[in-house]
Amino acid sequence: MSLLRVENLNIAFGASRVVQGVNLTLEARQKLALVGESGSGKTVTALSLLGLAEGAQVSGRVLFAGDAGEVDVLQLPPRQLAALRGQDIAMVFQEPMTALNPLFTVGEQIAEVLQLKMGVAARDAMEQAVALLAETGIPEPERRCKAYPHQLSGGQRQRAMIAMALACKPKLLIADEPTTALDVTVRQQILDLLTALQQKMGMAVLLITHDLNLVRRFADRVAVMERGVVVEQGTVAELFASPQHPYTQRLLASRPTRTVVDAVADAPPVVETRELQVRYAVPRSGWRGWFGKDSFVAVRSADLTLRAGQTLGIAGESGSGKTTLALAVLGLQPFGNEVRVLGQAWGAGTDADRALRRQIQVVFQDPFSSLSPRMTVEEIVGEGLSVHEPALPVTARRERVSVALQDVGLTEQQFPGLLQRYPHQFSGGQRQRIAIARALIVQPRVLVLDEPTSALDVTMAQQILELLQRLQAELGLAYLLITHDIGVIRAMAHHVLVMKDGEIVEQGPLQTVLDAPQQAYTRTLLAASE
Repeated sequence: MSLLRVENLNIAFGASRVVQGVNLTLEARQKLALVGESGSGKTVTALSLLGLAEGAQVSGRVLFAGDAGEVDVLQLPPRQLAALRGQDIAMVFQEPMTALNPLFTVGEQIAEVLQLKMGVAARDAMEQAVALLAETGIPEPERRCKAYPHQLSGGQRQRAMIAMALACKPKLLIADEPTTALDVTVRQQILDLLTALQQKMGMAVLLITHDLNLVRRFADRVAVMERGVVVEQGTVAELFASPQHPYTQRLLASRPTRTVVDAVADAPPVVETRELQVRYAVPRSGWRGWFGKDSFVAVRSADLTLRAGQTLGIAGESGSGKTTLALAVLGLQPFGNEVRVLGQAWGAGTDADRALRRQIQVVFQDPFSSLSPRMTVEEIVGEGLSVHEPALPVTARRERVSVALQDVGLTEQQFPGLLQRYPHQFSGGQRQRIAIARALIVQPRVLVLDEPTSALDVTMAQQILELLQRLQAELGLAYLLITHDIGVIRAMAHHVLVMKDGEIVEQGPLQTVLDAPQQAYTRTLLAASE
């Protein structure tokens, strides 16, 4: 008897059918990857397996072989379905910040699962929560267990979610993009952890992903979805060696390509830091916390130079200090020593800082949470003009917004009523284009790109990288690129800087650092990305 059988699964929202005739089989101890672009139906398929596709009309059968025999999940009454969730079938969601409760520490949330589902005593549950966080590779698990979700990095939050899902040792783990927010080395650690737990407990894994390198290294079988239909299935070896469907072939061919223009070696610097340090206050444990706080050094003695028209790629694991360094460069994070943008230091005065902020803009990692859901596209993209050019007439502002959107490939012809639409009406890649337009509309000299493609599938990521390369060539922009994806570094960067534990361990031209790395840590990053 198979652990999971999905037979003729159909899912519709109103008159719109989003999944049609899906058939899947998953054996115990097997790892099945469900692959496809955003909008292909893979996530809603996974949600329907646990009755979590709210508002959907679901038909077909989802047969799960539990301890009491085979049951049709779609026919279970609410109480039995609630008992199944988390204990027999667990799920790791894609965005941990929305899945974790911001009012409780991560340790309390993991312990709650153990208490409710396994009947573990409160003290023992907290001890097991610490052990689970340690298993997922989070440093200082005792301290992180007492942290709230917003106090963890994106990768650490995702690992906490995985620890919570594995707390009850489920028979089936549904992992919806579980490594999207993780760097390459931690991604491999998580895959190794899931493999070890699978072998130990006989657990099966249904992996929802767009990362084909991850599929190649992790899965036993692959099912490819396009527009709600499974177009191809097979073993990993068969599918990667000889894909039959044109859509599968296109996915496999979608890798970052390099079309950047060679940088001018003696171009003037636009961003410089000297001995940059960033410290955070952290509470002391026990009674000593009454008398003061300790400090945690997030970035120490960081020297970098970004020149006009160049891309400086900053690589490193989650928690290495990459994003903290970028926030200091943006003037959004208190720091020690020196940061200069276009020769000017932050803190020269309100007006001077506002003028400088126009010259350096940012594109964030998650294009959904970085765009206000209550603002239209016109309001989002034009917001910078209202700050930096408040006297600009409404008609001129609207024209500038339209031009900025055209520059990133969004037009009124493609999307009727474009300016009055809201972010939720666009795909992830389209939302990221809106975020780029918002940054470009004030005509900056520098863009800070914080993981600009990590939340996107492979084809959308390739399109965004091509767009960024074109804009750099046309506008002479300088990019400070924060990423854990070595493929993106190879496609975009002229120079590379590698960070570990808040320190710069290696930097230099792209070919020097990636083709002949001097540090063992850099070699580890490169090996994990292959």
